[in-house]
Amino acid sequence: MDFYDESSIFLFPRSFNFQIVSMFKKILIANRGEIALRVIRTCREMGIKTVAVYSTADRDSLHVKFADEAVCIGKPQSSDSYLNIPHIMAAAEITNADGIHPGYGFLAENAKFAKICNDHHIKFIGPTPEMINSMGDKITAKETMIKAGVPVVPGGEGLLQSVEEAKGLAREMGYPVILKATAGGGGKGMRIVWEESELEKAYSTAKAEAAASFKNDGIYMEKFVEEPRHIEIQIAGDQYGNVSHLSERDCSIQRRHQKLVEESPSPFMTDELRRNMGEAAKKAAAAINYESVGTVEFLVDKHRNFYFMEMNTRIQVEHCVTEEVINFDLIKEQIKIAMGEKISGEDYFPQMHSIECRINAEDPYNDFRPSPGKITTLHQPGGHGVRVDSHVYAGYVIPPYYDSMIGKLITIARTRQEAIDTMYRALSEYVIEGIKTTIPFHLQLMTDERFRSGDFNTKFLEGFTLL
Repeated sequence: MDFYDESSIFLFPRSFNFQIVSMFKKILIANRGEIALRVIRTCREMGIKTVAVYSTADRDSLHVKFADEAVCIGKPQSSDSYLNIPHIMAAAEITNADGIHPGYGFLAENAKFAKICNDHHIKFIGPTPEMINSMGDKITAKETMIKAGVPVVPGGEGLLQSVEEAKGLAREMGYPVILKATAGGGGKGMRIVWEESELEKAYSTAKAEAAASFKNDGIYMEKFVEEPRHIEIQIAGDQYGNVSHLSERDCSIQRRHQKLVEESPSPFMTDELRRNMGEAAKKAAAAINYESVGTVEFLVDKHRNFYFMEMNTRIQVEHCVTEEVINFDLIKEQIKIAMGEKISGEDYFPQMHSIECRINAEDPYNDFRPSPGKITTLHQPGGHGVRVDSHVYAGYVIPPYYDSMIGKLITIARTRQEAIDTMYRALSEYVIEGIKTTIPFHLQLMTDERFRSGDFNTKFLEGFTLL
């Protein structure tokens, strides 16, 4: 059935028939690209049929080709397609989907969307709208964490009402401070202020950027933690109050607050720190009776003091490294929790070392400028200890409308050094022609002595020069 101007549904025959009993007969994936393909793969293993949705720019993406059905939901712009709730719900209705998996980004943490799904008796595969709301606003989340006994970064109470209030609070805390959008993410509406003379401009810029990005210009202030590591804890909770942590990921290699490399376990971690952070993450989840998989993100200073930063109520891009070090399918766990199954309540600890490099269609020699276009040649690496999650192929045209990530390269080994060596070998085999990619950056990073020794923090790339 059409509700956009092209043939919208393609049926793909299943080559096998599972006898697995599941509450889900068909799941629609309200996303695109590699995460949509990732969910399709797990659903197929579970015997669940899938529906892909796509914009006109994504008609040739692999997630469209591999789903059992595919529905066009609009024009290329996200507002007309992947953020268009009426179109997505119409696609679910006409295909008789009984579950919707939101992936990450787009509507994954949109409480309104989760409520609409549930109101239409289509299970949102994620937490409840109330849980999403409780962690979606950073001021509310911080207050919740303080009550739960989870360490938080020192800062003001509530949203800033004026630049004068901001100046007074900054004098109280001492510089540097950081301004953050309460509805923020991805570095939007965020400004570090080193001295009072910078504050007024930073305040107005942060509010304007927050309003443009999130339609909410609320900002708050925290003490800026210098030389921090960005370490997050993967958690899972069920509908019966059970919570597990599945160890940590180090996401400190970032550019402008955007993650480029993630790994598990963190080279900065100790057994005591892992235990304490894991317990804090479980407290955070228990405080809102969290159900589904999710991630509690922390800043960790050079003295290994850790502070709650935010909770992501969805699957993360970097979930793959956790899957590899504990041999665990997080998407399958997410679906099973949505089906009402209990989790074990057991905590998981890394048995291997895994590193993920985000392969972006960007030119690292030109300030990481996006590089959409046609992939003329593609050779993906393989061999022992190598995993590639990607939705692209030779001849695929990368559209300019979405995030520039076109794949994730993950390596797995017994030790960190072996994982790095495998990554360097795999990157050397990775051939993508027709566009620019971040592969040259990652190759150089894998040979950097500071990175190899584990001596880095979120500011590492500020002094990194691509050769």
